[in-house]
Amino acid sequence: MRKLHSGMAAWRYIVRSNSGRKSVETYLPLILSAAGGLGVLPFAILRFLQQQWLAATIDSIIVCGFLILGTYVYRTRRIRVASIAIAVLSMSGVVSTVYVIGPHQIYWAFPAIMAVFYLIGPREAIVATLLTVVSLLPALLPSSDSHETTTILITILVTSAFALAFSLITSRQREQLLVLATKDPLTGAGNRRGLDAKLTEVVNAHRRNGETSSLVLIDLDHFKKVNDLYGHAVGDQILKSITEIINLRIRVTDSLYRIGGEEFVVVLEGADLERAVHLAEQLRLLVDANELVPDHAVTISLGVAEIKDGETGNDWLHRADEALYQAKDAGRNSTSISD
Repeated sequence: MRKLHSGMAAWRYIVRSNSGRKSVETYLPLILSAAGGLGVLPFAILRFLQQQWLAATIDSIIVCGFLILGTYVYRTRRIRVASIAIAVLSMSGVVSTVYVIGPHQIYWAFPAIMAVFYLIGPREAIVATLLTVVSLLPALLPSSDSHETTTILITILVTSAFALAFSLITSRQREQLLVLATKDPLTGAGNRRGLDAKLTEVVNAHRRNGETSSLVLIDLDHFKKVNDLYGHAVGDQILKSITEIINLRIRVTDSLYRIGGEEFVVVLEGADLERAVHLAEQLRLLVDANELVPDHAVTISLGVAEIKDGETGNDWLHRADEALYQAKDAGRNSTSISD
């Protein structure tokens, strides 16, 4: 079953793709947490002045929780645990204030519902909303007439329905955004943006736990000549066929990216240089053996590099590129290894 993501998850990708530029979207967790905290803060102060200590303490916890978790998300971009925590804080804050202060606090349920559907996935938000409503019923039923209780429940239901609709739309749009931003439209392989994100992820994993990974950089030999002789339609079909050959051979944990007209990169997570070279040679032989164009040999050159301590993703890719040029200088249809 396809996983439905939250609006906050979409925010993380938008910010990550923003090339370092600061914008209003960048500060969205801080803005939302400040809005929630400042909205509750006056009530906390008022209840302290009125010596309603329990209610004031609950409001203070909510204010501090909003500000701390919002700042954490903004600084770390680690949204999963923080989003769940903020959702729990919002809903438990509504339930606790209704029981401690009175049923008139039920109106806080409406912004809390909107926040929860933004923070976590639609299915999780539905469960959280239902649990909240069930928790509120014992406090609402004895203190209000049936008409008022029915009105409250219906308005909560309508609010939840609209929030769910927007959440589903956001999730679908996020999926489309990811496809457009990270996939090559011709071959379905990842693009350069997707490769940059993957390299950053793998380099960080190597720095944390020393995990070994390797790159295989692939370039089609004399591809311009093929386009000139047979046309770009045939050239496009060759690129698709090359992609199919590579995808059939690599592991599910490996990742394929097209980064130029006829250049591909395979990221082999957890693979050392020996395994990467073995894969490169298999790919070279498979392409050479397949008659992709009648009466015309289509071959590839490959450069292989294993990640080294202290280097960036660009450094790593550059070493693989240098190895690729060595393979081309050696006569093409060959594999070269970076030191």
